Amino acid sequence: MKFIDSIEDFQKGIVLPINKPYEWTSFDVVKKIKNQISKKLRQKLNIRVRNFKVGHAGTLDPLAEGLVLVCTGKATKKINELMLAEKEYVATIMLGKTTPSFDLETSYDHTYPIEHINENMVKEVLHNFIGEQQQTPPVFSAKNINGKRAYEYARKGEEVEMKSNLITISDIELVAYNMPYISFRVVCSKGTYIRSMARDIGEKLSSGALLTKLTRTRIGNYTIESSITLQEFEKKLVIL
Repeated sequence: MKFIDSIEDFQKGIVLPINKPYEWTSFDVVKKIKNQISKKLRQKLNIRVRNFKVGHAGTLDPLAEGLVLVCTGKATKKINELMLAEKEYVATIMLGKTTPSFDLETSYDHTYPIEHINENMVKEVLHNFIGEQQQTPPVFSAKNINGKRAYEYARKGEEVEMKSNLITISDIELVAYNMPYISFRVVCSKGTYIRSMARDIGEKLSSGALLTKLTRTRIGNYTIESSITLQEFEKKLVIL
């Protein structure tokens, strides 16, 4: 982390590109980093920081991994700007089955044929996603519905109307074809749900599909290659 020279830098404001581990929430990452920095500030500067700000620029699902931007101090003012930035993901989906959550959070609910699907069909379907379009978010999502998260209704079995959002897919390409699994890279706008893309890909292939793996590889100019793990961050704090 060459961009961190001293513990005071966190107060001035830093954007930390963190590689979020599988099954962690974005809030878990922020909480961990905030606690570690606050502890270091007390040890190093002998001060108690009550209102030290730490936040993240864009939620990543627990079952996804990859880039999360954690902003500290005055850099938290950049959060809204960073959230608007273009995102890139690498996703793997399984064709032929669906779940209510469009991923592995819930159990399979339907099975569909896949024998009619070939690689050229998949490439054509993916290509047709490029451009502006309306997308309906998953009901198992953090989308705010009447003051509650959509997943709170879903987990109770309550029906809720999910309104579609305008999104943009700038680029998409097939990176692996190994039926019933396919992997693709996608560049998209804020508010795009890759789980919803999995559902829609399955439908366009006259089958079903669910997301089995997701890695966020880029947010704006920040890339997964420039990110650090939580373990690397902790080691860096020790020597500051």
